Amino acid sequence: MGKYDDIINLPHHQSITRAHMPMRDRAAQFAPFAALRGYDDEVIETARLTDRKIVLDENEISKIDGVLQLVMANIKLQPEIRVTHFVKDDKKSGGAYITTTGRVKNIDEYDRKIVFTNRVEIQIEDILTAEIL
Repeated sequence: MGKYDDIINLPHHQSITRAHMPMRDRAAQFAPFAALRGYDDEVIETARLTDRKIVLDENEISKIDGVLQLVMANIKLQPEIRVTHFVKDDKKSGGAYITTTGRVKNIDEYDRKIVFTNRVEIQIEDILTAEIL
């Protein structure tokens, strides 16, 4: 005779005062506990890669200046250009290169930036490539 033979075949206890908890709710009590709030986000942020800003040589700078001079000569037509430029990361060193396409409203020579008709502004020193479309 086994140790629990007297209770092994008894029906499962059901409380009279409490409703039966569904299985999916019962599993929630065993959910992992995050002792450090935001730790997972910090790990992801640290692992995120950024690019270094590329330093252009004289030839590449000259090409960009040529495109910008053509744009300035035709500024009343609001020429459409495609610019690949560096955007500095707010949270860590480095950044990313993105491509912006749009019509140029103005080239601000004093602040050294391109102003698009949709109000996007790009610093000229951040430009990697530029082409008129």
